[in-house]
Amino acid sequence: MVTQPRLARLLWLSIAAAAATIALKTAAWLLTGSVGLLSDAAESVVNLVTAIIALATLRWASQPPDDQHLYGHEKAEYFSAGAEGSMILLAAVTIAWLALDRLLDTAALQDVGIGLIVSAAASVINLGVGLLLLRAGRRHRSIALEADGHHLMTDVWTSIGVIAGVGLVAVTGVERLDPVVALAVAANIVVTGARLLRRSVDGLMDRALPPETQAAIRAVLERYATDRVAFHALRTRRSGRRSFISLHVLVPGSWSVHEGHVLLELLERDLRAAVPEATVFTHLEPIEDAASFADTALERGQSPE
Repeated sequence: MVTQPRLARLLWLSIAAAAATIALKTAAWLLTGSVGLLSDAAESVVNLVTAIIALATLRWASQPPDDQHLYGHEKAEYFSAGAEGSMILLAAVTIAWLALDRLLDTAALQDVGIGLIVSAAASVINLGVGLLLLRAGRRHRSIALEADGHHLMTDVWTSIGVIAGVGLVAVTGVERLDPVVALAVAANIVVTGARLLRRSVDGLMDRALPPETQAAIRAVLERYATDRVAFHALRTRRSGRRSFISLHVLVPGSWSVHEGHVLLELLERDLRAAVPEATVFTHLEPIEDAASFADTALERGQSPE
């Protein structure tokens, strides 16, 4: 299992990349006067702020359970994704405002060739770091790293659009293309920001594990199910990198405590193998007792949905 310092080093790399791209894209804007390149530089400022937030929340999330947080602190990563999504939306509003202002008051671009080369160099940096963060975030189920990687990849596509737009302005002489491209950039990053906010809300609201993960869980249960062993009240949720699985296991009432315990140990072992970094809670019930079927709802006494 990867250590928290390893993940933190990746975010420090993201911070360094953001600082470098801010400098490069600001230089490109100063050289050309393009509002599209200015919007690109503004998004890199957001990259820097959100990378710092991601680093702080990752350290918070890695803290071990304590007396007040017995399930750990992994959910802190969802605050990072939420903050990042909010900052992206703020950047989109700022970019759109600048673009509309320039659309009404056009201005000629200067030194386009040099400016585009500088901006392209910044995009290459973001591409490399973004791909690295995405791979690490998916491998280690870190929403903070994955969100930062998505943000950097959005920045790459933004830069490609801006470079193409500024290039078209230089070729065609149609100066209004520059703010039009900036508006398209704003619309594109709104989509990414909204997606990150949704993931943050889903995590904080204990959304069930993805369908493919639930299918893997049910495949394990099917291996154990017989006419004497059954399951119900299956619930799942994710908290940062950790998944939680709870279910009731129904067995013959004549079984000894030892027999039931052996079954639960084997079942929990296989569930943890199917869902890495999962915490599994099981509750043993006699299959012949009608009361065993009266507690499948979240609150006992309610009818199950």
